[in-house]
Amino acid sequence: MTKTEEQNTSVQLTSKQKKFLKGIGHSLTPVVAVGKDGLGEKILKATILELSRHELIKVKVGKSSPVGRQETADTLSLGSGSSLVQIIGKTILLYKENLELDKDKRLKLPK
Repeated sequence: MTKTEEQNTSVQLTSKQKKFLKGIGHSLTPVVAVGKDGLGEKILKATILELSRHELIKVKVGKSSPVGRQETADTLSLGSGSSLVQIIGKTILLYKENLELDKDKRLKLPK
């Protein structure tokens, strides 16, 4: 599997896992913001970086963004290989497991 193929594979989350992640995500603040420049390489790289650091992140789509929230969510989840957990308003919640994080820092999803 090439690096690009590996990046584009996202895990299918069960409804129980999504519910668990939504509960954790509720208190998170957005770490990536999509503004008037839309979705560029910079935004995708920032998303990948933050997912590698935190596994679960919020992305905020600004009012001036030329790209809609659904298109933003689809593009970022595909480009980063993450799973889309939810979209609420202009906020997107993404999850990607990182096995390189310390065990105590990783999220333990229910089965």
